[in-house]
Parts: sequence; C-alpha cells; structure tokens
Amino acid sequence: MGFKMGIVGLPNVGKSTLFNALTRTAAAQAANFPFCTIEPNVGEVSVPDARLDKLATIGKSATKLPARMSFVDIAGLVKGASRGEGLGNQFLANIRECDAVAYVLRCFEDDNVIHVANRVDPLADAEVVETELMLADLESLERRRTGVEKKAKGNDKEAKQSLELIDRSLVLLREGKSARHVERSAEEEKAFQELQLLTSKPALYVCNVDEVAAATGNAMTEKVAEYAKQHNAATVVISAEIESQLAQLPDAEQAEYLESLDLHEPGLNRLIREAYGLLGLQTYFTVGPKEARAWTIHKGDKAPAAAGVIHTDFERGFIRAQTIAFDDYVSFGGEQPAKEAGKARDEGKEYVVKDGDVMLFKFNT
Repeated sequence: MGFKMGIVGLPNVGKSTLFNALTRTAAAQAANFPFCTIEPNVGEVSVPDARLDKLATIGKSATKLPARMSFVDIAGLVKGASRGEGLGNQFLANIRECDAVAYVLRCFEDDNVIHVANRVDPLADAEVVETELMLADLESLERRRTGVEKKAKGNDKEAKQSLELIDRSLVLLREGKSARHVERSAEEEKAFQELQLLTSKPALYVCNVDEVAAATGNAMTEKVAEYAKQHNAATVVISAEIESQLAQLPDAEQAEYLESLDLHEPGLNRLIREAYGLLGLQTYFTVGPKEARAWTIHKGDKAPAAAGVIHTDFERGFIRAQTIAFDDYVSFGGEQPAKEAGKARDEGKEYVVKDGDVMLFKFNT
C-alpha cells in the first residue's frame, strides 16, 4: 500500500533543499528496507517507529522492515498555474496523484536568498498556492456540473448525490474556501473523493526556518499554525538547511550535531510522522525469525483489510488473526510468553485493528 505526499512551494522557499534531504535520508536507509527512486522527483522514506526495534530484538528477527511513504517533489508552481502558466497542467496533474500535500513556506529572513515576490510572508505564499488549487477545482466542477445535472434529472441516484456535493463545494470555493471545509456524511465520503478536488486533500504546512528557530519556531511559524487551524490543516516546523547537513553526516555524528542545536531528533522524523498521521494511517506489525515488519493501514481498517496489505490472498481467504497488543508483546517478552499469559486473542473478520497490534493471520488459499 503506497502513500504519496506532494511537496509544493514557491521558488526559493527551501522546497528542493527539503526534498533533497529526504531523498538522501532515504538512500542512507536503503540497506534496511527495499528502497527505490520511482522517478527522479519521487523518493521513498521509512516511517520512524522505535517500536519496530523492540519487536525485532525480542523476536530475534534477522531483518527489520519499517513502513514507508513516498514524497513527490512537485515543480512548476507560479501564479496562474490553474490557467496553465509555467508547468501548470503538469503541476496540477502531479498533485492530483498524491494523497496529501505539504506546502513548504519560507519562515526565515535572509537577504542572500531572494524571494520571488520580494517579501517574506508565509501566509501570502500559502494563499498563492491555495488560490491556484481552488481556481483549478472551480473550473473542474463548473465544467462537469452540466453533465451531472442532466443525469440527475433522469433520476440517476449517484448523479443526484454527486450534484449535491458539487453544488456544496462550489459555494465554498466561490467564497475562497478550500474543499476540505465541505460538510459531508460518512455515506457521502466515497462520492466526494471521486470528485478528485485538489483542495480536498489533507494539507500540511511545513514552516522552513533558520537554524536559530529550529527548536522553538518564531513569530512567522506561530502565524502559520493559526492559519493552519483555520484551514483544517496541520503544521510542522523544520529547518531544511539543518536537515540537509544532517543527511550528509555519519550516524555516529548525527546525535551530537542535533544535541548542539537543542534538537531531540531530525525534523524529517517529525515531518514523516505528521504526514503519516495526517493521512489517517496507523501501523500493525508481524514478527518472526526472518523479519520484523511494520505494515501501513488506515485507521478503522478491519482485520481482513489489514491482511490484504500483505497479500490479496490473505484477505480473500481470511479465517482469523492471532493478535497481541504491542505493550503485551513487549512486557511478556514475545509471542509464546504472551500466549501463555492469555494475551494472544483470536480475532475475526469484524475486528478493527489497533495501532501497534502484532498479528499472525490464518487463511485459506
């Protein structure tokens, strides 16, 4: 199950520096999990999770395979992208293929780094990006509405639902609000996602700061955090320059470098975890002598769907899942001791998998 987060931003905000740091980190991790660069502008990174280390140690696993996410460096944004300016069409198509969008915003002053608009204003930068996406959504919905309305008049049930969602979305977009704000029921969610609106995607505002503000943020990041709340989005503070330097250091020197900056972990770890949470994802584990592995699923997924992430045959022929909570697996010292303590449960098709579950599936081929 692959998840993609697109990285967007205006020129000279640190987007490419951040992506390069991500891909260098990914390359350094290549020995620990299957890494590939799908295209020149796509890099896969592991989702940091200390639980996997504990499970691998207890299970005496030969290898560890963390969960993964893809980050896409989306180039070409300029004002007018929604009308095809610059690489507008390619830019919008690339975003449409992503599950979420990270807006890199410049939150630092540096006279040596020229801003495209000759000012440092992260909120204005965010509005430029958001406006282009809203304009593209408006055009898309207005173009599609006539055809959907015609079907709805013919008593097409799905078309009626789509038309209602289109009209609801158009009202907000014309008010300058993103489609993330559209109110809809759980029953409408599937139809809403089929509209493929760019501004409905989960958004993460990445505040790129200088070294001094890396640990605490600054006045600009505080404004972005407030802006993010108003737009149903998340935020994270990171210094792309620090991450770039960190990615080039040997593992033995990274902790010392972070400590000198009053940082407890790489900012990329926070970024990856925030993206993971933003997408509504969680992790379950499988543990054995060959490998300990983290698997990515959506929050709320039931046991058969979780099994299907490993192989579709597992979901199709699902019988039951032996399940041990992470804390029980660790505190009792592994699968067998946990079973003897009565902490291993056989769960059926309706079981909703919890974050951290250690699972073993029984299925028919």
